[in-house]
Amino acid sequence: MTSSRREFLKSSATVAAVGFAANLASPRLAGAAAPASRFADDALRIAPTVGDPAIRELVLTAIDAARRAGASYADARVSQNRSRTLATRERRVQNLSDNETLGCGIRVLVDGTWGFAATRELTADAIARTARLAVAQAKANRRTQVAPVQLAPVTPTPNGTWSSPVRIDPFSVAIEDQVGLLLRANEAALGVAGVRFVNSAMFFLREEKTFASTDGTVTVQTIYRSQPSMTVTAVSADNSDFQSRQSTDIQPHGLGYEHVVDGKLVENAPRWGAEAVEKLRARPVEVGRYDLVLHPSHLWLTIHESVAHPTELDRALGYEANYAGTSFVAPPQKVLGKLKYGPEIMNVQGNRTEAGSLGAIGWDDEGVAPETFDIIRRGVVVDYQTTREQAGELAWWYQQQGKPVRSHGNSYAQSWADVQFQRMPNVSLLPGEKDHTWDDLIAATDRGIAIVGDGSFSIDQQRYNAQFGGQLFYEIRGGKITGMLKDVAYQIRTPEFWGAMDMLGGKRSYELGGAFGDGKGQPAQSNAVSHGCPPTRHRQVNVINTGRKA
Repeated sequence: MTSSRREFLKSSATVAAVGFAANLASPRLAGAAAPASRFADDALRIAPTVGDPAIRELVLTAIDAARRAGASYADARVSQNRSRTLATRERRVQNLSDNETLGCGIRVLVDGTWGFAATRELTADAIARTARLAVAQAKANRRTQVAPVQLAPVTPTPNGTWSSPVRIDPFSVAIEDQVGLLLRANEAALGVAGVRFVNSAMFFLREEKTFASTDGTVTVQTIYRSQPSMTVTAVSADNSDFQSRQSTDIQPHGLGYEHVVDGKLVENAPRWGAEAVEKLRARPVEVGRYDLVLHPSHLWLTIHESVAHPTELDRALGYEANYAGTSFVAPPQKVLGKLKYGPEIMNVQGNRTEAGSLGAIGWDDEGVAPETFDIIRRGVVVDYQTTREQAGELAWWYQQQGKPVRSHGNSYAQSWADVQFQRMPNVSLLPGEKDHTWDDLIAATDRGIAIVGDGSFSIDQQRYNAQFGGQLFYEIRGGKITGMLKDVAYQIRTPEFWGAMDMLGGKRSYELGGAFGDGKGQPAQSNAVSHGCPPTRHRQVNVINTGRKA
């Protein structure tokens, strides 16, 4: 590796990419007819379609120009990202946005040093010029090289296509209809006595991406993500207390508008309102140590922060420290095959293939078909999340295990204007062999607290100490739910928390949660990722009262 990603980007500031974001209403994208010479004189009028031969020609032009300029490796991505956000509050619309961005990012290797440049000008001349700029940047960066970059091998895919399993394109649904659904849901929540405020929103993303590399790969992908959400707030009659209920039982997914339809916001809104009112009457928790039964709608976030981020190889190696630091799961030589993370029933896998998950793709941004891989097996750390550049760092370990040295397919850039780097795949806790359900875990618990839905959290710079809240908290006595609690948060030291897990649900209780906008890097980029899990039980965890005043 020549330098850290931050150093690489800092030294490359003089050739930074030019961003472009056009409003949907712009006639340049929405209504203009295609010019006779599509990439000659009027590139910004072009709205490419998936699999467009002209786009394929452009990415091949990019890698050819880079190779002619001296690159030993090059990849190019033309991507078109469209996003839509709708937000309402009570009986009014607060925000509407519909944006589209289109351009090409080109990454090259020269003498083992990276260079990157991007352009929104989709002409053959501009693409070739940008490729040469990326090569010039790599040559300039070469003076800071510590060791040459070596990429793990990849099996070329010359004509790959992939798409999210979408039934309804969210952008085919009229904005008026989407706003109308949100306002009806708000009205349903406001009909619950005690509910005073309601926020609701929808967010959609469609990413169309054509990728090519000098390894012989050309892929075309269309990726969708959808997230409906509500927050219902109840206020006590004397205005002395307020409690909110977020719709965390509807997690974001890599699906289309059918995810909104299936979420039944209007039908569920009264229940969320009633639960917010019930929280007003809930008994404040008494501090102490409790057995915790954690629902998948809550546990995904604990997995994300305490398992998924710590097993990013760049954090473990100290190359990445933004957004909550590096990792205690380090160095690899001391933890792989040795660090006990939890009990033998704890098995965690990374994947980017689970249907409907936020991280599902056909190929990553290095043209690698992702694989499902063990991160924690029977409670012991056995692997990290990797890219082609990173895989060689673990060659000694893979050779010991009799496995090939290859990337797990975890490279991603949020847009054409951003350089790709290691991003989290779906990282999921596998269900147990016994077919336990949520109710089974509660029935087996004598004194504890059941937590549903994710809430606030904080975590230290090594991902070692953390605190998590939630949405709903239920007291368990003698194997039964006896009432609702409030002001609950629990504190953990990561290995102790997972080491205290003594029960988990089976396949029937497995659910997907996730984060639509997981931040990492500097400059920051956003990624979307899901975490699947069954419910779990953890013995004698420290619980605090967040409402207690000094």
